[in-house]
Amino acid sequence: MNQSILFPDIQAWDDGSQSVRFTAQQAGALIECSVTKQKLEQLSSSVIESEQVAIDVFVDYRFDLEEIAESLIEDEAFNSKGHIIIN
Repeated sequence: MNQSILFPDIQAWDDGSQSVRFTAQQAGALIECSVTKQKLEQLSSSVIESEQVAIDVFVDYRFDLEEIAESLIEDEAFNSKGHIIIN
């Protein structure tokens, strides 16, 4: 893992985008990242029916999701708002 990109142990459900939001830190800059409910369902092979289940699945797959986010950050695959979206 690239030590210049850090992931604090903080995540939250965003009802509007139906995703779990988390943050990466690179060279002191905060980068907002999120993973969609659909991606979480794909990873877990289950249907996510609540906010808590989404958070639990995120925690279960945190390492894999952080690796995906790290690759996207390194590839500078930011959306128009400067965020990383895993979908």
